[in-house]
Amino acid sequence: MKVSEILQVKGNILYTVTPDTPIMDAVSVMEEKDIGSLVVMEYGELAGILTFREVIRGIHGNKGTLTEAGTVRKFMDDHPITVTPETEVNEVRRMMLEKHSRYLPVMDARTLLGVISFYDVAKAVLEAQSFENKMLKAYIRDWPAQEGEE
Repeated sequence: MKVSEILQVKGNILYTVTPDTPIMDAVSVMEEKDIGSLVVMEYGELAGILTFREVIRGIHGNKGTLTEAGTVRKFMDDHPITVTPETEVNEVRRMMLEKHSRYLPVMDARTLLGVISFYDVAKAVLEAQSFENKMLKAYIRDWPAQEGEE
C-alpha cells in the first residue's frame, strides 16, 4: 500500500497558515476544525508544519500562555519530514516511529498534496488487514474437498 492510496480514502481537505499568522489564530483553527496539525505555507511553498506538539512546547516555554507569544514562525517545525505519494506505508510507519512524527506532509516534487497522520496510517493498515482476513476466511470456508473426503 502506498501513501497515494491513503490520500484517496482520506480526501483532500487541507488546512494551512502562513508563518506570520498569530499563534493564537492557528490554535483556534486547530481547535475549531479538531485537527492536530496545520501546514505552514509561504510564497506557495511548504515552509513547515505546526502540530499540537509545537503548541504544547510553546505553552511550556511561555509560562503557560500563548496570548502574546507571537506568530507561527516562532513555533513551527521548519524542516518537517515529508513523504511522496509513492512511499510505501511500511516505510511511513518506520519513519513515524523513528522520528516520533505524528503528521507528515505529502509532497510531489514541490507541490503539497496533503498531510497524513499516524491515525490515517493505522486506519489504512487495519482496513487492509480486515479485508485480507475476510478474503482468507472466505477462501478457507470454500476450500475444495479432497478426493475421498465428503
